[in-house]
Amino acid sequence: MAVPEGLSTTPFSPRYADRVEEWIDVYGNAVPLALGDPAEEYEAIRTAVGASEYSMLYKWHVEGEAAVATVDAVFSRSVGGLGAGRIAYGVVVDTEGMMLDDVTVAVLAVHHVVVTGGNPATQESLAAHAPAGTTVTERRDESAVLTLQGPRSREVLQRLTDLDVSNEAFPYYTFLPDAPVGGIPAQVSRLGFTAELGYEIQVPRERALELWDAVFAAGADFGIRAFGAIALLTCRTEAGMIMGELEYDRTVTPFECRMGWALDFDKGPFQGRDALLAKKDSAAGRVVSVVVEAAPEVAEGARLELDGRDIGYVTMAVPSPALAGATLGLARVHRDAVKSGTALIAVAADGTKADATVRPTPVYDPERARVRA
Repeated sequence: MAVPEGLSTTPFSPRYADRVEEWIDVYGNAVPLALGDPAEEYEAIRTAVGASEYSMLYKWHVEGEAAVATVDAVFSRSVGGLGAGRIAYGVVVDTEGMMLDDVTVAVLAVHHVVVTGGNPATQESLAAHAPAGTTVTERRDESAVLTLQGPRSREVLQRLTDLDVSNEAFPYYTFLPDAPVGGIPAQVSRLGFTAELGYEIQVPRERALELWDAVFAAGADFGIRAFGAIALLTCRTEAGMIMGELEYDRTVTPFECRMGWALDFDKGPFQGRDALLAKKDSAAGRVVSVVVEAAPEVAEGARLELDGRDIGYVTMAVPSPALAGATLGLARVHRDAVKSGTALIAVAADGTKADATVRPTPVYDPERARVRA
C-alpha cells in the first residue's frame, strides 16, 4: 500500500512498503501497523529476534561549551554525572512541573549532547536555556535507526561487529559511539521499548538499506522478523512503558505517570524542579495496568468507575499473549484505584459495561531481568 499523502517515508521503507496494508502517523512519518501477521511478529520479539524501523524520534543535538549545562537545566536527571558511554532515561517537564516528554540523553563529547524524544516542546525548552555559542538542532533526517529486540538480538549483532557486545562489555543503557556494524559506521545503543534484550543501531541515512540487508542476512537462521506498530505496542503495554498523549500530557506530573523515580532533586536546579517539589505529596492519580473483560476495541478509551464514581480511563488496550489473550490496558486512574486487585467497571463510549481489575505493573517480566540479561 502506498504511503498516505502528507506523510514522509522513512529510511528503511523501501524494504517493506509493498507488504504494508495500513500505515499510522508517527511524528509525520508513515509507520506500518504490521508487515505480516502481528502475532508472529510479537512472537519473534519475545522468543527470537525482531527488527523494526525506529528513525522517527526527534534527535536534538546540543553543541557548544555549555552543552552539558544546557541539557542539565532541562532534563530531570544529572547529565554532568553521566559516565562515558552511559545513557540516561528521564523526563522533561514545564515550569509548572507538568509532563512534556520522556527522553533519553547521551553525551557524545564534552561539548556535544544528544537528546532523543517525541515532543518539539523539548527543543523549545533546550533552546531557551542555551546561552550564546551553544546550539540546539534537530537532526533525525540525517540518520537511520534500526532496532533489534529479542533474546537472540545479541547473537545477531555479534555476527555483524568485531566489538565485544557481551553483557559485561556492553550493559543495559550504554552506547558504543563508534561500532561498525556490517562494515557500516554506526552508533549502537542498548535499550528498547519491548522489555526484551535489545539494541538500536544508528547509521548514516544513505547506508540504511545496507544495514537492513546485513541484519536480516545475519538473523535469518534465528528466525528474524520485521515487526510493525501492533507488535511493538503490545509489548510496551505488557511492559508498562508510557507514551506521550496517552499515559501522560501536560495535565499530569511525573509522579502520576510512573516517572517519579527519574527526578533527581539533588542534582541542582532544573526546569520545573521547585514546582515538582511542591507537588510531590499531592499526586492525584497513577498509571496502572488493568485487565478488562471486553474486546480491546471496546476497552480502549473506556471510562473506569469505582463504586459508581468516574475515576479514570483506559489509554490503550491490547490482547495480551502474556495473559493468555486477555484484554490488557494501561489506564490513568485516581489514587483511590491504584491498588492491585481493585475491581472497576469499564464503560465504553456506547455505554457498554464490563468488569475490569487493576493488575501489578508491568505484567511482563516485572523485575526487568530480560533487558539486563
